[in-house]
Order: sequence, then structure tokens, then C-alpha cells
Amino acid sequence: MSAIWYLFLAMARAGLLGYGGGPSAIPLIRTEVVERYHWLSDQEFADALAIANTLPGPIATKLSAFVGYKVAGILGATFALIGMVAPTAIAVIVLLKLLMTFKDSPYLKGLISAVRPVVVVLLLQTAWQASQNSTFGDWKPIAVGVAAALALFWLKIDAPYVILGAMVLGLIFFRTPSV
Repeated sequence: MSAIWYLFLAMARAGLLGYGGGPSAIPLIRTEVVERYHWLSDQEFADALAIANTLPGPIATKLSAFVGYKVAGILGATFALIGMVAPTAIAVIVLLKLLMTFKDSPYLKGLISAVRPVVVVLLLQTAWQASQNSTFGDWKPIAVGVAAALALFWLKIDAPYVILGAMVLGLIFFRTPSV
């Protein structure tokens, strides 16, 4: 039962501190899962993140369910999801009242402006850490990354289509021969 409690706490911490939504919670989830509790290795986390990005829905809930299931099965996935969602939902209800009360406050606007760059840095840190455990030694993954960047930023193709395209390229060029 203690693993389930720790799953709940880990995901609640990541969910509550992940200002800006799911993507900003990714580095916090990684800290809990890889560094604090050692439930996944860096490579396993990078793989889980890659798979979670291919599925529809919020990334934080998919990651928390994956980790919970890996650690403690269905019950673990359930409590990890509750830990990710419930505290945040309660906080949103409380904070919405405060935000509506102080929406014109220069202090609140300053607080939000200061937090945004931190979220960007946290996302860059997660991308950097994921790249350290990826197989970029070959030219193919680098080419896929460059093509994805061009598709997203220059051609303005929506991310789900870019992910699907990368999956097709993976099926064609990255298959490992069966033994």
C-alpha cells in the first residue's frame, strides 16, 4: 500500500507545481519518477514520454497512468491519476476565485510574467535530458528531428501530423531486424 501512497504524493506534487499545464509538469514528473523514487530509468522515462506524446489527451495524465501501472498495476495507475488530477482540480477552483478577485492586480500580472520563462527553461531541461539518452549517433534520427522542426516551425504543420509522420518514418527506417 505504501507504493500507492507514494505514487499519489509524487503525482500530486508534480501536478500542483506544474504551472502551465501538462508539458510544464513533465520535468517535475521526471524528477519524482527517475530521481526521487527510481521507478524508471532515464531511458524508460524518455520512452514513456515518446509513447505518451503519440496518444491523444493530456501528457501529464498519460505519464502518471503509465508510471502508476508499471509500479503497482491498475490500482497504481488509478491513484497516480487521482494524484495528478484531484489536487489540481481543487486548486483551480480555489485559485479561480482569487484570480477573479485580483485579476487587475499588477502583482498578479508580475507573478505570472516571472513564472513563464521558468516553464520554458524546465521544458528545455527535459528535452536536453531526454536527448542524452537518445540514439542520435546515426544521421537518421538527426534528419527526422530536423524534418520535424521544419514541419512544425516553417511549414506550420500541426504536431499530431508531425508525430504520425515520424512514426511512419520509424516503421520504415528504424526497425530492428527480428532475430
